[in-house]
Amino acid sequence: MPDVLARLNRMGERLSIDDFGTGYSSLVYLQRLPVDEIKVDKSFVTNIATVGDDAIIVRSTIDLAHSLGLRVVAEGVEDPEALELLVAYGCDSAQGYLFSRPCPAAELTAWLAARDAAPGQLAS
Repeated sequence: MPDVLARLNRMGERLSIDDFGTGYSSLVYLQRLPVDEIKVDKSFVTNIATVGDDAIIVRSTIDLAHSLGLRVVAEGVEDPEALELLVAYGCDSAQGYLFSRPCPAAELTAWLAARDAAPGQLAS
């Protein structure tokens, strides 16, 4: 598997470790795999504004990833308080219901068009 990932990386493909911090994800992967970013699992992100240990884990994970030259995506952002903390921690990207629920392609196209028409505003 690492050989395939290395070839993809040489081809210019960006690689990400999904659900980092749970399941089979490991710090070893950050050393051995040619990844560009990690996605912090929503189980840590959802409650960062109310659970101190979750906030510490997320902030530390962001710091670790940045020290290794990796970008960080936070999964499961559902409220403005969580987003505010993620911005303060230097998180690179965020995804979650705060921005949009899953939707069909036609709805997504309209949502993106509305967002482009009003820069700096979150489309609903």
